[in-house]
Amino acid sequence: MHSIDQSNIDKYSTYPLNDPAGPDSIAVPGKENGLAHSPSHIEGQTLDLHLTTTHRGLKSRHAQMLALGGTIGTGLFVGSGQALQQGGPVFLVIAYCLLTFLVLGIVTATTEISSYLPVPGCSVAYYAHRFVSPSMGFALGWMYWYIFTINVPAEVVAASVIINYWSPPVKIAVWITIFIILIIILNLLPVSAYGEAEFWFASLKVLGIIGLLIMALVLILGGGPTHDRLGFTYWKDPGPIKDYVAEGATGHFVAFISVTTLSVFAFGFAPELLVVTGGEMQRPRENLPKAGKRYFYRPVAFYIILGSFAISMIVSSDNDQLLGGGSGAGASPWAIAAREASIPVLDSIINAIILTSAISAGTSYLYMSSRVLYSLAVAGNAPKIFTRCTGKGVPYYALAASATFSLLSYLNLSATGAVVFNWFVNLINTGAYLSWICVCLNYLRFRKITSAQGIDHTALPYRSILQPYVAYVSGGVFSILLLLNGMAKLFPGHWDTSTFITCYIGIVILFVFYTVHRFTLGRKDPWMRPLQEVDMVSGLAEVIADEEMELPLEPRKRFQVWRYLWE
Repeated sequence: MHSIDQSNIDKYSTYPLNDPAGPDSIAVPGKENGLAHSPSHIEGQTLDLHLTTTHRGLKSRHAQMLALGGTIGTGLFVGSGQALQQGGPVFLVIAYCLLTFLVLGIVTATTEISSYLPVPGCSVAYYAHRFVSPSMGFALGWMYWYIFTINVPAEVVAASVIINYWSPPVKIAVWITIFIILIIILNLLPVSAYGEAEFWFASLKVLGIIGLLIMALVLILGGGPTHDRLGFTYWKDPGPIKDYVAEGATGHFVAFISVTTLSVFAFGFAPELLVVTGGEMQRPRENLPKAGKRYFYRPVAFYIILGSFAISMIVSSDNDQLLGGGSGAGASPWAIAAREASIPVLDSIINAIILTSAISAGTSYLYMSSRVLYSLAVAGNAPKIFTRCTGKGVPYYALAASATFSLLSYLNLSATGAVVFNWFVNLINTGAYLSWICVCLNYLRFRKITSAQGIDHTALPYRSILQPYVAYVSGGVFSILLLLNGMAKLFPGHWDTSTFITCYIGIVILFVFYTVHRFTLGRKDPWMRPLQEVDMVSGLAEVIADEEMELPLEPRKRFQVWRYLWE
């Protein structure tokens, strides 16, 4: 085994920084023959190089809070109530524990790959293109793009469901429009300003979660205005587990699977956000491992202790105000608990925090979708126009194309919010399963490549002791959940065509993307890149040079304990 040879880095250092395949693929606008020029002459126009690339403006605290709080939205605050309503408290807690462990496998895998090669425009699809095959990168990239784009209207629809809690006199279409405009404006900010805004949005969510946990503890111990000691009351009545669509063992099994698949929405795409931010993060080979290592204890605290266990003890699974619990349902379980405990105003404050969470999550997903489209264009899998950026590094054409899908939020005007929300959840969950399965495949491929090329594992910026074992486990379990995603709709009396289609259409879309590329643009490519021929060094020289030019991180002062929570 040997470390990365500097001669190999020099050999590839003249390739385009964003080039996933070496000298034979399409160069980034602003570069000729892989060499950067400023200005560059492209089709008779003079373009400055800084107008054709994103910028490294995200600090360590930005990236870590984006990975944690950026995707914490209505999946945790509202969707958890629907999972509780379907399966009961025990299944809810077990599902969140299982998913936390499985997602840890995804986080460690993505951190190891992205910290090794955190080039601008990187994404899971980028690494699939580079390490597996162009067709896989093409298919996965376009799947990510449409999944991330529909996450935005999903958050907006959920926010409109929460707005209905107050029965406002203003029509819901007005609120939807306001939310969409605000999300777009936040994404038009320079990446450093966007990161700062999202840092404080995510911080508000984390502080709100801590406050909700304190409220839950007080109610469990009987400290609320009614002095009812809840304890495990709702675990006894209506019971720890529930049947779903059937009775007995079959009903219990279907309930557990349904709760688990619903709960995926609360975890979805946080690891992918960490990868995407790596391309715009300061000192990524140093900061990405920190973010990956510290990611684990936060889901344990926020998802297991708060998102499942606390909710299961303060709200009955039979409450008809939970999402999916009945006509007009859709309130957050936290707001329901505060209202039933006779705590004045607190339910409205909770819903206000959830609204900001939905806006924050929608903003993060629009950010990811625009960067994925940018990455596709850089790799030559999308029109080059999407590589164009503002002087502050915002890919404005990619952002505009991604933002158009936000108009799907207006579906809420012709159907109930809960129904539309569940359509989006099914589509997004299918995308999450496919994404995480492909992450595991990419990672296992990455491990084989590094071994075949003799790259010293100890020289990598990050290596988890859980890998590669947890990648096999996570990939296998997510494959099973993908196949069982729409199982409940196959039982007599529960068939729903639109719901079943949204549970599985993502598989068809990914297959079509892959097949079309494989037998058209990729017909001359190998089905899988030979291990020895995979380029593992292009872009490394630039990344290392950028880090050497940046100032070293400031030493942490002893009294700044709060920084450990954020950084």
